[in-house]
Amino acid sequence: MLRGLIITTAFFSSSQSTIKAQNNNVTVYEYRQVPSNKIDEFIKRETTYWSLVAEKAIKDKTMTYWALLEKVGGYDLPNSSNYLLVSTYSDINKAPGILKNAESYTGVKNSDMEINSISTITNQFFLHEESWAQASGAIPEKDFNYFLLDYHNTNYADSLIGIENKYWLPFIKKAMDNRQTDMVAWGNAKLLSPLGENVKFTTVSYDVFKTLQETLMPRADPKLTFPSKDMATIIDLELGRREYIIYRVVKFVSAH
Repeated sequence: MLRGLIITTAFFSSSQSTIKAQNNNVTVYEYRQVPSNKIDEFIKRETTYWSLVAEKAIKDKTMTYWALLEKVGGYDLPNSSNYLLVSTYSDINKAPGILKNAESYTGVKNSDMEINSISTITNQFFLHEESWAQASGAIPEKDFNYFLLDYHNTNYADSLIGIENKYWLPFIKKAMDNRQTDMVAWGNAKLLSPLGENVKFTTVSYDVFKTLQETLMPRADPKLTFPSKDMATIIDLELGRREYIIYRVVKFVSAH
């Protein structure tokens, strides 16, 4: 992600703990297809070297979050991505500077840590993180192991995000705090670019769980009263069916 971002940063030159309501952060989703015989080396390079680059960028306050996620399951696997790199930048214009002197603080040559020769970018998206909530007492390093990404397609992204933040956010925060759900964190984001007929989502929300079992079959307290009536408007705003994809957290680095 850090490498591919240089190509696209020019287009933006003019224009996880708790995320503040208003910020200028830009998150990059970089989907990669890694051949089965290159997976071990890909993971090694990302978790050993590029995580150090992310740590340095976070220390310098250029980034706030970095993660390597591995897809769990899926369809049309030979022709789709199997890894997702997530990077959140406090200033997207400074992203190219992150690569400067990377060799000096990773201790290896760029040729030994680059990933473009062992993987292919299938999609790259720019998003704005809108909201985040996590269970009180949750320990990210211990509890944030699986992400269920819920892709929404709508012509009214701001309205959909607004409804989620008004009704779902306080509901799920209370349920998590009271241990009435297996979910340990929740958040959402709005797609900034690219947008168009071929892009099948405009917002994404993510449910975070500790285990795969809980991700696949999440528990909910029978006493919970879901805000179904308040959330029903979302159905009218959405275009077609949602897409749900599970990712396992391989490694993450955060400012929080």
